[in-house]
Amino acid sequence: MTVLAFDQTPESPAQDAFLADAQRYRRELLAHCYRMTGSLHDAEDLVQETYLRAWKSYKGFEGKSSVRTWLYRIATNTCLTALDGRKRRPLPTGLGAPASDPTGDIAEHHEIAWLEPLPDAPREDPSDPSVIAESRESVRLAFVAALQHLSPRQRAVLVLREVLQWKAAEVGEAIGASTAAVNSLLQRARAQLDEVQPSRDDPPLPPESPEVAELLAKYISAFETYDMDALVELFTADAVWEMPPFDGWYQGPRNIVTLSQTHCPAEKAGDMRFLATTANGQPVAALYLLNPETGRHEAFQLHVLDVRPAGVAHVVAFKQDGLFEKFGLPDAL
Repeated sequence: MTVLAFDQTPESPAQDAFLADAQRYRRELLAHCYRMTGSLHDAEDLVQETYLRAWKSYKGFEGKSSVRTWLYRIATNTCLTALDGRKRRPLPTGLGAPASDPTGDIAEHHEIAWLEPLPDAPREDPSDPSVIAESRESVRLAFVAALQHLSPRQRAVLVLREVLQWKAAEVGEAIGASTAAVNSLLQRARAQLDEVQPSRDDPPLPPESPEVAELLAKYISAFETYDMDALVELFTADAVWEMPPFDGWYQGPRNIVTLSQTHCPAEKAGDMRFLATTANGQPVAALYLLNPETGRHEAFQLHVLDVRPAGVAHVVAFKQDGLFEKFGLPDAL
């Protein structure tokens, strides 16, 4: 993660203290900007801009709120400015098309600004406020994808009210709206989320649970040994698979496996290797595909899994330039 370097020399011990205090909120501000934009790259730039704006306006900070609250206000308005006129970042399932034929043609669409995953950060102090602000549910792919269906102001209100637990009056002050307007925006945002978010009775399993560790190991083993029958058994009956920048999505274990057999360059055991990590509070299998010319397994896709008690319910296989580097993963094995 890049740390902002200021050209100016601090003018007072108070500004030195501000910088020291403000830096500890960098990770949770990144998560906030990510929820707003759906992009890790954009979020990193917006956090940098947030700190720069905070530095420039420090003399006007009167201590009427905490540094953390002040930074969130700046970050929110920075995001709203950046999102003005921009299209939302979707996943293929959010484009409105029905499930695709796994044997049909597939095509990449790099002209679409797709939703991106967010790498998890190591946690050392569970009492840190960022643990609360960046709760798993608030950065899970399904939730962030649903947020993309809201207008930027609806997004801001819902995140500030329901993720950060701000009062309506505080939100209104932050975005320049009346309390009545904030409540109206929140009501509409909730209604739209109910329309686009599928309701499920089975909660997702945490990535550190023994059940997820066992299932992820089986998932990786099935791909690495090219055991497609074993892979079928790991998915729920209504499992969904999507892989931006391809715009199709696929439903059902057999269709998912047929897609892999039809379109994945891997053909046999040993063609694929994986490393396990986490993103968006979910388990991740990072796929490395064998390059016959070099004899090395090279970075190919990041599989972000939604694991439920019945099995793998959803996989988003991201294939984007520079993604492995952002996750601190090697480009080849």
